[in-house]
Amino acid sequence: MDMADGLSGVPGLDDEHAPIFTVGQVATLLDVQQAFLRRIDELRVVSPQRSSGGQRRYSRHDIGRVRHVVTMADEGMTLVAIRRIIQLEYELAAITRERDELAVRLRAADQRNRRS
Repeated sequence: MDMADGLSGVPGLDDEHAPIFTVGQVATLLDVQQAFLRRIDELRVVSPQRSSGGQRRYSRHDIGRVRHVVTMADEGMTLVAIRRIIQLEYELAAITRERDELAVRLRAADQRNRRS
């Protein structure tokens, strides 16, 4: 079930980082307890933005991250371990981006040297 179905025209819906979903909506969507969502926020595994009133507001991006956490938790991993895995995934993604950028620069420098 995609909560975005039938919500065209809602401000921010096209932005995957727009904080528009409540804890209750996300809990229903992912079939998890609201307490689980609060717990992964408290442990800084997935921390959604807050509304002006202090309520958690999840983006579609956050929901994808929570879904990833739920999958790992279902496989028996602890939330502390999941937080570390996610941290390592982000570090790996950053290193991969850096490697790709350096490869582009290296190819460009190599092409310049061949023309010289």
